[in-house]
Amino acid sequence: MTSSYSNLLSSSEALIPEANKSIFTTVTKSMAEEIKNPIDADKVAEKPSTLPYAHHVGSAVIKPIDQGKTIGRAVAAMEHQTDLQLAQIREQVELLMRQADAIQQRKELARIIYSCEIRFRPEINHIYHLYQRPDGSHVLSMIGPKEWGRSKAPGTYVYSVKLLADHTWEIVQ
Repeated sequence: MTSSYSNLLSSSEALIPEANKSIFTTVTKSMAEEIKNPIDADKVAEKPSTLPYAHHVGSAVIKPIDQGKTIGRAVAAMEHQTDLQLAQIREQVELLMRQADAIQQRKELARIIYSCEIRFRPEINHIYHLYQRPDGSHVLSMIGPKEWGRSKAPGTYVYSVKLLADHTWEIVQ
């Protein structure tokens, strides 16, 4: 006999008159022997909350996850995000390359200007004009190609340039 059955039996016996106690005891013992759990012990879970499926009608529906679809979606999302990031980096690299090319051009122009004849002290953010003489040498002038009037220009007009703060030159026109 289990302890809960014994407790029930002893508490119930106190309420029953002496004459009926033997009948009650006999009936309850026979009922306890007849009642068996109809579910096979192998098919009962000790912790039903750990089952991978609903264990009774009122349980929440548990659908198994299709891992192939889940992984496929994750891979597609990852591909999309990394492609966006790579495109952004590619744009940044192209911008940096254009900036590097512009700096290189300013450097080469500065080399030409600093090797030419300059008869004045250039000021930052002022515009000057570069001319090429027939012998291939260059001259930097404060006078623009349309400002010479009756005087003759020192050579063929090449560029109008501006001195930047870093002492490189930028082509203005």
